[in-house]
Amino acid sequence: MVRSRITATGSYAPEKVLTNFDLEKIVDTSDEWITERTGIKERRIAHENQAASDLAYKAAKIALKKAALTEKDIDLLIVATVTGDMPFPSTACILQDKLGAKNAAAFDINAACSGFLYGIYIADSLIRTGMHKKVLVIGTEVLSKITDWQDRTTCVLFGDGAGAVILEPTDKNRGIISMSINSDGSMWELLHLPAGGSKKPTSSDSIEKRLHYIKMKGNETFKAAVRTLEELVVTMLRENKLDPSQLSLLIPHQANLRIIQATANRLGLPMEKVVVNLDRYGNTSAASIPIALDEALQTGRIRDGDYILLEAFGGGFTWASALIKW
Repeated sequence: MVRSRITATGSYAPEKVLTNFDLEKIVDTSDEWITERTGIKERRIAHENQAASDLAYKAAKIALKKAALTEKDIDLLIVATVTGDMPFPSTACILQDKLGAKNAAAFDINAACSGFLYGIYIADSLIRTGMHKKVLVIGTEVLSKITDWQDRTTCVLFGDGAGAVILEPTDKNRGIISMSINSDGSMWELLHLPAGGSKKPTSSDSIEKRLHYIKMKGNETFKAAVRTLEELVVTMLRENKLDPSQLSLLIPHQANLRIIQATANRLGLPMEKVVVNLDRYGNTSAASIPIALDEALQTGRIRDGDYILLEAFGGGFTWASALIKW
């Protein structure tokens, strides 16, 4: 049976660091308040001239080098983002041109913080059918550009970055074992960006009302995320007849430390088996899982044969999970 497996990873974060102490000078907040409620200490901020495709390009180049592939080897390019370079064309097409990946079909997907896993789901499906052989999936975000720096409840949460993976087929007992993607559009208003689309086109009124920035009802979103993710990870393991103790690592979307801890507790996993880097990056939406995965590999936390569980929850609402045997 043909499966897909991740053969290389890469990640990139902008050089500029914005700490909680820096935010104390911008809005009415404190390092203690942010750390206690989120676990975040700092985040990376893109340069004013850096777009999503620029961050994605750097992450992609690293992954290609690790895989010993050229850009022309890639036959499909998927970019997950909510902060694309422009409404159209897709950021994937812009990135394809920057990379010189002339043999790749390219498109974007928008599933908010679950976007990267949605991209993996698509890539895995196409590799299993034999339609594609070498797929580059990237999560890239410049959330700082849609963050309201006057809103103390949301501006402390988000950061910028990109992560990339390359998937290829394998006939061995490894790779992506199982995946799940889900959504519930009835709760879209809890986390959204109101203006800039066809519902509320850009206008002087939308700008004046600051409708081009992220709006979130934090408590409601938190409760939905905890409830959904706890059930998601338990179901994934049960359906694959795996005990939580067999997991080597849980790599969750990096949104809030309390959400991550609740998910780990539900599985009975010690935090030593959970990848947490949101203290250094904040919530980078679709980029968070591939950045965390890349760091886990770089630091030797993943070895051949390990079972790895990836999970995410994001605006839409959307949620997704992937069970991998490395």
